[in-house]
Amino acid sequence: MNEIENKRHQIDYSGGDEFQKKPYFTPSNIPIRNCYHPNIKDQAFYKKIGFPGSYPYTRGIYDSMYRSKLWSIRQYAGFGSASQTNERFQYLLSEGQDALSVAFDLPTQLGLDSDHPLAKGEVGKVGVSIDSLYDMELLFKDIPLDQMRTSMTINAPAIILYCMYIAIAEKRKTPLQSIAGTIQNDILKEYIARGTYIYPPKDSTRLTIDLIIYAQKHTPKIHPISISGYHIREAGANAVQELAYTFANAITYLDEAIKHGVSIDSIAPRVSFFFSSDTNFFEEIAKFRAARRIWANLVKERYVPNDPKSCQLRFHTQTAGSTLTEQEPENNIIRVTLQALAAVLGGTQSLHTNALDEAEALPNETTARIALRTQQIIAFESGVSDTTDPLGGSYFIEDLTDEMEELVTSKVSEILEMGGAIRAVENGYYQREIQQAAYQTHKKMEAREKIVVGANKSNQKNASLFSTISYGKQNEQQDNYQIDTLYAIKKRRNEIKVLKSLRELREAATEEINVVPYVLQAVKSYCTVGEISDVFREVFGEYTGELE
Repeated sequence: MNEIENKRHQIDYSGGDEFQKKPYFTPSNIPIRNCYHPNIKDQAFYKKIGFPGSYPYTRGIYDSMYRSKLWSIRQYAGFGSASQTNERFQYLLSEGQDALSVAFDLPTQLGLDSDHPLAKGEVGKVGVSIDSLYDMELLFKDIPLDQMRTSMTINAPAIILYCMYIAIAEKRKTPLQSIAGTIQNDILKEYIARGTYIYPPKDSTRLTIDLIIYAQKHTPKIHPISISGYHIREAGANAVQELAYTFANAITYLDEAIKHGVSIDSIAPRVSFFFSSDTNFFEEIAKFRAARRIWANLVKERYVPNDPKSCQLRFHTQTAGSTLTEQEPENNIIRVTLQALAAVLGGTQSLHTNALDEAEALPNETTARIALRTQQIIAFESGVSDTTDPLGGSYFIEDLTDEMEELVTSKVSEILEMGGAIRAVENGYYQREIQQAAYQTHKKMEAREKIVVGANKSNQKNASLFSTISYGKQNEQQDNYQIDTLYAIKKRRNEIKVLKSLRELREAATEEINVVPYVLQAVKSYCTVGEISDVFREVFGEYTGELE
């Protein structure tokens, strides 16, 4: 038995692994193997796409994929006060969600307290409002941190929210080694696509690296960065740009961490990614398969790791919010189902499915439940999780995967040649490219070359099966409630400790040492998100977004 035949036998027929002890059959009682391959002994085929769980991971990062462990069903949620969001978390967990994903409001994302003039009208509007450790304590009330994987979509103030999470664990005497989850902490894509940056790119990247280094030592089960292509795609990029810009950003983070003495084998296995799943079904599946191969080759060739896990690409997926329409919102259920199915067939490790009403409002419990059930039906009724990489070997999929790999690799090289991701931000390369891609897509929609059913084709005014559903409305008193809570915390805290911790943080930021311990002390003193961010504003300045 040669090497390829031996590997095929191990993957498909071994009875020793736990996942193989359960037999899998179609509804017609046809047995299903763990993975399928060409009948011929095609050496080139195996060299390019490999086996599941083996380099270059085209077919998945685990031998058995969803047979042994389903993707994490992680619905993104956050609105109003911490107490309101906690109620939604408890509801989603009771309905079968197995992990948490936190959305923060714009003031929090921008390092502003709720009483800041620029926060007016935005408090708790697109996410939960967090001013101090008190709010975070309410957010995770009655949720055992050592039994829950928590993802936090936060970037410029990521270091602050991370420290708040640690502070809660310490107050509860929960071992830091047991808390798991992901901090997005990907600031570069904010300059490219979202705009919720505060400080200049180089200073912001320093904070990102400080968090990564600290987390590696103190919270080993937390992924300290989730490098996001999702927001790049939502801003108008195509699939090739989404992967290329994300990987160029990832190279910058790895290079910077290594400059600070971090080894590739200690950081790469803790790096995760976050991608969009759009509606073009086969391109998205090919994108995910190509992404694993590109990343594996990139890490192996550039950093020469010793640990095979360093070459594995782990990613969370969210269905594409930009594809949702206010017109005939029930059509969004079908869009989300296709996008979620593409993510699963592409081998995602975690998934959020958007609710049908998110083009218009925050999801209510009914629409949030439909989004959750979409994942559960795919997982437990469709049969797509019964075998690994079920579309592997398709002429169309394999060709698309190869084409995607070639185009993305070329574009990553282009960015590296111009000086890397930070340089591409500063000279406006990313921004120009995405704007052009978005403009071309808009032109195609106007010319009806790109069809959006219910919007520019087959649309009927006021036609909706869900017209009786009441959309979630933002509480108009939210600003006042949050400000009153903020003032009450400021009255109760020890001002001497507050001033001392902020002064020591300022000194640490100026001296360019790791600031996480100082942020943690400030958080424990109930310094606010705005106060801590203002210290960094004093030291680093604010970024205006002006291009060279």
